[in-house]
Amino acid sequence: MIVAYSIGSNIGDRLGYLQGAVDGLAAGGLEDLRVSGVYETDPVGYVDQPAFLNAVLVGQSDLDPRDLLRLGQSLEQAAHRVRTIQHGPRTLDVDVLAVGAVRLDEPDLVVPHPRAAVRAFVLVPWAELDPDHVLPGYGRVADLLAVADVAGVRHRPDLALRVPRG
Repeated sequence: MIVAYSIGSNIGDRLGYLQGAVDGLAAGGLEDLRVSGVYETDPVGYVDQPAFLNAVLVGQSDLDPRDLLRLGQSLEQAAHRVRTIQHGPRTLDVDVLAVGAVRLDEPDLVVPHPRAAVRAFVLVPWAELDPDHVLPGYGRVADLLAVADVAGVRHRPDLALRVPRG
């Protein structure tokens, strides 16, 4: 089924951490992986922190949502993510956005991601890859993006992530 992840970083080697996430998701079982362009984005929530680099990845996987969450968390741990301030600075953030048409609401995992439908830093790169994807319970990515405030999202054509081959 189609799986979508959002990745972000705002401290240290931001692009390097994002590339590590792409590599790790590919090695962890995502097939036919596609990655958006890289976007520099203003922080949301806790704003006293550096700008983020963000991207979205879309691929195919037979892993269940809990395994997809564990894969993302293992990549965050490998990047030495420290959780001291909610929505605070981080080396790497890996969020499961959607897993096919699955809807799940558990204390530690909500699919689709509960804020994906309103976050421009998710919708802009996701629309680049799959504007017609229907986020269960919310609608098409392109339609959600049409009403989002994209002022804090800037494309960085000078930066790129590569999908590992082989």
